[in-house]
Amino acid sequence: MKFSVDKTDRYTIFKLNEENLNSFMAPDLKSEFVLLSNEGVRNLILDLSEVKYVDSSGLSAILTANRLWKDYGCFVLTGAVHSAVKKLIEISRLESILNIVPTVEESIDYVFMEDIEKELTAEDE
Repeated sequence: MKFSVDKTDRYTIFKLNEENLNSFMAPDLKSEFVLLSNEGVRNLILDLSEVKYVDSSGLSAILTANRLWKDYGCFVLTGAVHSAVKKLIEISRLESILNIVPTVEESIDYVFMEDIEKELTAEDE
């Protein structure tokens, strides 16, 4: 599995450099997500801009990341630009569950806004 990881203090961008996110790759991807979570990555941006096809196992890996970061930080899916990927997300109705943002730059802004909102909420309590 080919991927790149770009870590900063506030977020980590995980870019999958494969055309297919399928049953052969999904277990390795889930393992990478668990490792990142255990390393203390607070916010994860998953960039799928190179991915042209996702199967049900791939969706399961994406949902695993969403669960790992649900209460801990923020998980953002970005780069779902290819029609087959967008269609599967729509059919699965995942746009109501996942934070889906068009570009990496907008995803970074989204993470910053989520952090600010959490800080303000914590101050109110």
